[in-house]
Amino acid sequence: MTELARQIEALMFVSPDPLPLVRLCEVTEASPADVQRALAAIGERHDAEAALELVEIAGGFALRVRADLGAVVDRLRARPPEERLSPAALETLAVIAYLEPVTRPEIGRLRGVSADATVAGLLERGLLEEAGRPESGGAMRFRTTRAFQERFGLRGPGDLPPIESFELTGPEADAVRRRL
Repeated sequence: MTELARQIEALMFVSPDPLPLVRLCEVTEASPADVQRALAAIGERHDAEAALELVEIAGGFALRVRADLGAVVDRLRARPPEERLSPAALETLAVIAYLEPVTRPEIGRLRGVSADATVAGLLERGLLEEAGRPESGGAMRFRTTRAFQERFGLRGPGDLPPIESFELTGPEADAVRRRL
């Protein structure tokens, strides 16, 4: 492994956030092409048998523990229950992620229940942010944040699976169509 690859690997190890290519170039004083080659070498080093993998998420690069080791890592962390998201929070995040920017009334209409408390909790956790009001006034719109992308392993908003890939049939599909 080259010295540049070692430097980048060290930076990713100590950084709590994914590091964009531009930032890696600035810190290492290397060209984008050299950084890309170093990232490829790091990716090869962390092959399918390694505990860590190089991932591109939220507009940057990071070293993450492979998903199949998540259970043992969670036991070490012993995450408190408040970090887990409720089904209502997950449903609200899904609505916002696919339709952003979207207002609370629109979220409530799609979910069939008020979204006020759920949106407030997601704002507090940093998974949502305000996206402004329409030019004509009206309710505040919301969108997902970079923290949302990181938590769910997404590179960006376009990384969501297409809605068409969800298999909804019968009454479930009819209920979703009525809400949309």
